[in-house]
Amino acid sequence: MTRTTVSTLRWPTAVALLVAAAAHVPVVPEHLREAPYMGALFVGFTAVAAALAVVLAVRGSASVPFVLSGLLCAAAVGMYCLTRVVAFPQLGDDVGNWGETAGVVSLASEAAVVALSAAYLRGRGRRGTNPEVRAT
Repeated sequence: MTRTTVSTLRWPTAVALLVAAAAHVPVVPEHLREAPYMGALFVGFTAVAAALAVVLAVRGSASVPFVLSGLLCAAAVGMYCLTRVVAFPQLGDDVGNWGETAGVVSLASEAAVVALSAAYLRGRGRRGTNPEVRAT
C-alpha cells in the first residue's frame, strides 16, 4: 500500500467517523430522557468516534485507529439492527423503524467506516507491517 493509498483512506474514514458522531448528537437529549442507558451510549460513541477521527487525521498510517474505528462502527451497526428487531427496555417503539433519518445517516457512515477500515487493513496485510516504510 502506498503513501497515497494510506492518505486516500484515512481522510474519508475520518470524515465518515465525524458524520456518524454528528448523526448521534440530535438524538442524545431525547434518549437521555427516554432511555438514559442508550443516551449515555450515544454520548460515548460520539466522543470516541470524534477522537478517532482526530487520531486518523494526525496519525493516519497507524493500524490501531483503523482497527478501533472499524470495531466501534461495526458494533454500532449491530446495535442499530438489534434495536430495530428486538424491543430494548424503554426503546420498544424503535422496532421496525428502519427509516429514521438520523439512523440512516448514522448507519451509512458507520458502514463506510467499516468498509474503509477493512480496505486499509486488507491492503496493509498484503504489503507488510508498515505501508509508510514499505511503499511500492
